Amino acid sequence: MDQQQERPEPALADRERAVLALERRGFPGPGAKERAIREELGLAPVRYYQLLNALLDDPRALAHDPVTVNRLRRVREARRAER
Repeated sequence: MDQQQERPEPALADRERAVLALERRGFPGPGAKERAIREELGLAPVRYYQLLNALLDDPRALAHDPVTVNRLRRVREARRAER
C-alpha cells in the first residue's frame, strides 16, 4: 500500500471548525452574522467568506460536518446557476 493512503489527513484547525460552527447557527437580523464574524473570529467578513468557500471544497470539512458543508455547497451551486 502507498504510504500516503495510510496516513490520515490532518484534522481541521480550530479556526476552520469555528467557521463551520458559525455557519450552523441562525442569526436574528441583518448585520448580526457579520458582527459575530468580527467579534467571535476576529475576521473581516470578506476573509471569512474566502475561508468558508475554501472549506466547502475540503474533504476534511465534509467529514467533520457533512450536513452543513453539503447545504452550503447546494447554496453555492444555486447561486452560480443564477449567474
